[in-house]
Amino acid sequence: MNEKASKTITLPRLNRLKPSLESTALKIMEESGELAQAIGKFRGLSGEKLTVEEAEAMQLVAMELMDVAQTAVTMMFVLEEQYRIDLEAIIEAHLTKLRNKGYCD
Repeated sequence: MNEKASKTITLPRLNRLKPSLESTALKIMEESGELAQAIGKFRGLSGEKLTVEEAEAMQLVAMELMDVAQTAVTMMFVLEEQYRIDLEAIIEAHLTKLRNKGYCD
C-alpha cells in the first residue's frame, strides 16, 4: 500500500451557469443528499430490495460523488472570482491541518 497516495482530479469551471455562494451551497447539499440516498438504497437501508448488482451500484455511487465534487469545485470558483479568496493558501492551510492531525504525511 502506498502511504503517500493522493488523488488529483481536474474539473472544469462551468461556463453556462451564474452561481452564487448561496445557490452553490444549496446545490452541494442537494448532491450530497443524492449521494447519501444512493448509498442507503444500494445498502438496503431504505427498506427496498436491491435490484442492481453491487458493482453497478458502486458505479452509480461514484457518479453521485462526482456531482458533489463538481459542485464543490464550482463553489471554489465562486469564492475566488466573487470574493477574491486565495484558494491556494486555503488548500495549503488545509493540508497542514491534516498533517498536524496525523491524517497524512
